[in-house]
Amino acid sequence: MPKVAIIGTTTWGITLGVVLARRGVEVRLWARTEQEATELRNARYHSRSLSGIILPPQLSITSSLSEALAHAKAVILVVPSQRMRQNIKSVAPHLDGSILIVSAAKGLEIDSNKRMSQVIADEINPDFRSNICVLSGPNLSREILHDLPAVAVVAAWNGAVVRKAQRLLNTPNLCLYINTDVIGVELGGALKNIIALGAGIADGLGYGDNAKSALITRGLTEITALGVTLGANPLTFSGLTGLGDLIATCASPLSRNHYVGVELTKGRSLEEIIKSMNGVAEGVSTTIVARNLAQQFGLEMPITEKIYQVLYQGLSPRQAALELMEAETSHELAGRKWKLFSLFKR
Repeated sequence: MPKVAIIGTTTWGITLGVVLARRGVEVRLWARTEQEATELRNARYHSRSLSGIILPPQLSITSSLSEALAHAKAVILVVPSQRMRQNIKSVAPHLDGSILIVSAAKGLEIDSNKRMSQVIADEINPDFRSNICVLSGPNLSREILHDLPAVAVVAAWNGAVVRKAQRLLNTPNLCLYINTDVIGVELGGALKNIIALGAGIADGLGYGDNAKSALITRGLTEITALGVTLGANPLTFSGLTGLGDLIATCASPLSRNHYVGVELTKGRSLEEIIKSMNGVAEGVSTTIVARNLAQQFGLEMPITEKIYQVLYQGLSPRQAALELMEAETSHELAGRKWKLFSLFKR
């Protein structure tokens, strides 16, 4: 059977390792420290966030990158977006031209405003860049671990590469579609986390399904507007990595970003909420990047702007909601420097 290396013991990293190992793939999970590797090997379940989930025998854990990547057909990087550059720098010396390089991180790098595939491309041999893929979609780990059906999208610029990734990573309960719009697939997975923060705020304030539906819909329009500006295909955002992931993340209490939004309405500080969490809510850092990009391109992104003000400028969640409702409205596909209106108007 093929061998796959997974970099990162995040909840999603372990989830991917488990589902691939259940299919019979030989998975090597890389832990940053030998202490963590030993804990996982001995316990066979991830005590912090996946209690009760038994790791299959086909999944081994190591703190050695060379061991993890030896003879691997693919390496999947499942690390927080702000640590992607550090991790790919460590992985890069172990790569060769035959290994698929898959990013499963849903975020954007703050310092550079770059997508994860761009960060990876910066740090690897240029000859290997065609092997970069991205994985995204409506994938809540707890459901997938309990064998509930789910789908995702794997994208690469090269059609042959993305089909190879699909064959390698597809499982009975995690069905993979393919796409060649890497920009759209990555941005859909990253930007929906901002809207999920807003959905959590709406739920925390008790605003009901009408308000949350409006927030999700207007949020999708913002995501699409920024995506098109950055070169994505607008149709990608009506698919699994756009609308699909947005629905799952905004509607489910299993979403970390939704959780952060709810907790903000209770008067807790962002710092306190983050410290209390096991995983990373990627929307917190992605909001900074999305706002930077909106300002750079002169785009109107009112939801993103209000979420930013709540997170970093002390605006209360309730006041942010009121200000969004009071905003001047026009055609729903029109916005300052948006390309959407010209694309869709008749």
